[in-house]
Amino acid sequence: MGYIDLHDYLKRKRVRKNKAGYLLAGILLVISFTACKQKPTTVVQQETVNSGTIKIAADESFQPIIDEEAYVFMQLNTNAKVGITYHTENGALRALLNDSVRFVILSRELNAEEVKILNDRTLPPVVNRFAVDAITFIVNKASNDTLTSVNEIKKMLNGQTKTTTDIVFDNPNSSLIRYLKQFSGNKELKLKNIFAVKDNKEVIKYISTHPQAIGITGFNWLNDPDKDYADAVKNVKIVAVKDENSKEAPTQYFKPSQTTLALHQYPFTRGLYIINSTGKMGLGAGFAQFLLSERGQRVILRSGILPDSIPSREINVKRNF
Repeated sequence: MGYIDLHDYLKRKRVRKNKAGYLLAGILLVISFTACKQKPTTVVQQETVNSGTIKIAADESFQPIIDEEAYVFMQLNTNAKVGITYHTENGALRALLNDSVRFVILSRELNAEEVKILNDRTLPPVVNRFAVDAITFIVNKASNDTLTSVNEIKKMLNGQTKTTTDIVFDNPNSSLIRYLKQFSGNKELKLKNIFAVKDNKEVIKYISTHPQAIGITGFNWLNDPDKDYADAVKNVKIVAVKDENSKEAPTQYFKPSQTTLALHQYPFTRGLYIINSTGKMGLGAGFAQFLLSERGQRVILRSGILPDSIPSREINVKRNF
């Protein structure tokens, strides 16, 4: 009868155990390496009318009111991110036609050629007006020139008046300049006393320190200004304008206000237009719906310019018997 050498038995057992350990370690290493090579699963959030991300190019002339609308919208829709970049009118339109963005806010509707470009991409634009702004003429607080007329402004822009008054506007490529060119019938505004600064804030700041100048800016920049130019706003005043060609009030002067805009008494106005070419029921459609909704229109109403549709007011009348 044979016997088992204890030392030899333990030695063979250790060898088998080590081999099993090496095999298990190898399997775990392969599994770990394979897991590292696999890309982590990314959860893609589905875009809806109140969630997701959208890029918008907007006319810089309307930055104060658009910033306010976007802020309120994102407060109400915490999963929505509205990224707005501000451009001249030409820059915002270029971004749309080059397909850099598919949602813009401009002071005019698209022409037939621009609509065709978007239609050819099967992204037909949905266009809606959501507010009305005023082209506003401002002078230094110390100036005595507080009244003007439509005809006088046209003569000034055409160089038909003997005046040393500087006429200051925001930017050579702005929607404001396009408006003034169309109004005056001029292809270019190249008179020595007409010049551009950087933007609407700079127009207001310039007029606040130059009594012999008249500035042209959007009305929405003069209501509830930011701290960086609020002091300048305090040192300018708005010029009242008479429209000699008006059938209703040819001898009356009007300043821009929600009332004079609504009654078509103030002659220099322009619309704010949403142009949505996203082609889907996503966040762009949701933001557009918000701008046109009662809540979005109330934001416009509080800003001082005119909403496209006046929000209704409910009044409770209590009778004491």
